[in-house]
Amino acid sequence: MFEKLIRIFKAKDLRNKILFIAGVLIVYRLAANIPIPGVDTSRIRDFFDSNQLFSFLNMFSGGGLKNISIVMLGVGPYITASIIMQLMTMIFPSLEKMNKEDGEAGRQKFNMITRYLTVPLAAIQSFGMIALLKSQGMMGDLTIFNYILIVVTATAGTIFLMWLGELITEKGIGNGVSILIFAGIVIALPSTVKQIIATWDPTQALTYLGFLVLSIMTVAGIVISNEGTRNIPITFARRMRGDTGAGGSVESHLPLKVNQAGVIPIIFAMSIMLFPGMISGVLANVSNPTIAGIAGKTADLFANQWFYGISYFVLVVAFTFFYTAVTFDPKSVAENLQRQGGFIANIRPGEPTVEYLNYIVNRVTLSGALFLGFIAVLPFIVQGITGIQTLTIGGTGVLIVVAVVIEMIKQIEAQLVMRDYDGL
Repeated sequence: MFEKLIRIFKAKDLRNKILFIAGVLIVYRLAANIPIPGVDTSRIRDFFDSNQLFSFLNMFSGGGLKNISIVMLGVGPYITASIIMQLMTMIFPSLEKMNKEDGEAGRQKFNMITRYLTVPLAAIQSFGMIALLKSQGMMGDLTIFNYILIVVTATAGTIFLMWLGELITEKGIGNGVSILIFAGIVIALPSTVKQIIATWDPTQALTYLGFLVLSIMTVAGIVISNEGTRNIPITFARRMRGDTGAGGSVESHLPLKVNQAGVIPIIFAMSIMLFPGMISGVLANVSNPTIAGIAGKTADLFANQWFYGISYFVLVVAFTFFYTAVTFDPKSVAENLQRQGGFIANIRPGEPTVEYLNYIVNRVTLSGALFLGFIAVLPFIVQGITGIQTLTIGGTGVLIVVAVVIEMIKQIEAQLVMRDYDGL
């Protein structure tokens, strides 16, 4: 490990890329601590510390929401826009063609549409968040100018973070948006450790030790899930070139990842689960008693840990299958194999290959989906066993952190390997 670190910092361009990303993250953290003008943040901080729903939202904004900062929404609207665009490709074939078949120009146009969609989503989310906080008594009376100022500032903050994420991505050491989310989660670790130390109870030593062991096992499980693949053996007919080649065949394999969807299902499911609670919080104080009553019952239902945990688990499993179906097309894979002269042993090309790939993908995805679902509800299980409130967001946060770190390590190692070839 130390040898690799020395090699990284000896390579000037790679060192500059890492220092640039570190500088961008510092700018991000500074922006997360600049409050929007005209908002009293002291009461809001106390409210966020005591509310699990808002603490969950605050984690993905990197602490910006708790401070009502200029980047209070984080990259959430951009992620939502990306998910919507992925779903739209299933409805509109022209969008799928633009993203997958039209080359780099098509992907750039697809990404530009995603950026445009981020703007109205950020405006809507910022207005909804302010209305929700106001309904909870966290804000006083706001004028129309105050509303416009907050919405415009929060939307501009999201666009600014989206730009920073793209700058990070251009350096080739990981996905910029994922790294920003990673930074927002990791920055909360010191305060969590500080809180555990401040509330240390010697009689709970075994509980903390058990949690430490569980954390290590969770990280190991996430690494195995992210790196695990199901290799399908592929045989390619050897082509003759003049007098060279002796016929026969070439053996290879088709790797299918256990977790092809990554953390997208958890983020999407979390957005769906938080939405009813946010809407019911806004509608609970309306003058219409029927609407207020329905909103109150909805809030109570989603406040139930059993209902919330089971619904969350089901949504994560469902979205894992859905996203895998969007990103992996067995028919396209089968056609590419047939064009290249490849085939799966004992499986006929064409429709039988498609059916076989569907069968394997569904089995592999099932194990990955169940694991993601378990990680998503793990905080509720741990909280029920240990009663430690500071761990309520641990599972999802750990999953994102580990996945981002693995991706960054792979990218850096790939660039080191390229330099080894240059030396040869």
